[in-house]
Amino acid sequence: MLLPKIFYDQPTLKIAQDLLGCFLVRRLPDGKTAKYMIVETEAYDGPLDKGSHASRGRTPRNQPMFETGGIAYVYFTYGMHYMLNAVTGTKDYPAAVLIRALEPSTTSSGKTDGPAKLTKTLEVDKSFNELPLYTKKHGLWIEGRAKNFILKPEDIVARPRIGINYAEEYKDKPWRFYIKNSTFISNK
Repeated sequence: MLLPKIFYDQPTLKIAQDLLGCFLVRRLPDGKTAKYMIVETEAYDGPLDKGSHASRGRTPRNQPMFETGGIAYVYFTYGMHYMLNAVTGTKDYPAAVLIRALEPSTTSSGKTDGPAKLTKTLEVDKSFNELPLYTKKHGLWIEGRAKNFILKPEDIVARPRIGINYAEEYKDKPWRFYIKNSTFISNK
C-alpha cells in the first residue's frame, strides 16, 4: 500500500526511521516494476542543520526541501551522481530524508548499497525532482512495510551521517539509520 501524503508530515527523524522496511518502487522505462526494501536512511532536519543543503538558505537547487512533504528531492553531486531524498514536514521548513541503501526483492536486482548506486540502478535522475512519492503516476513511489515485517526499536542502528565533516556540531549527530542485520548497508 502506498504511503499517504500525510505520512510525510511528521518529524524528520521519525520518518527517517519509519521508512526503514518500507519499499521504494520504480516502474522502469521498459515497463517492468522493481521493488526494493529501504534499509538505510539519513535525516536532514531544518535550516540550522549545517549538514543540510538548506543551512545557507533557499536556492534553486534546494527549493524542493522547502515544499510540503511527500515529494522527491533529487540533486546531482560530484558532477556524476544523483541522490534521492523524500521531503518531509511542512512548507517552508526545509527537511528531507536521503535514501541511502536498498535491499533487492525477488522483483529487483542491481547494486543498491549506496545512494548513487541505487539511483543508477533505478534510473532515477533530475526528472523526478519535485514529483510526489505518494502516487504511482510518475513511476517512482514508496509503499509501506509488509504486514508480516516487524521492526523493533532495537533493530534500528543510529550513527553519524556520512560525508559531512564540514557540518561542525551537526557532523556527529546520529541521524543516519539502518536495519541492524542488513547486508546492503552503504558504509557500516
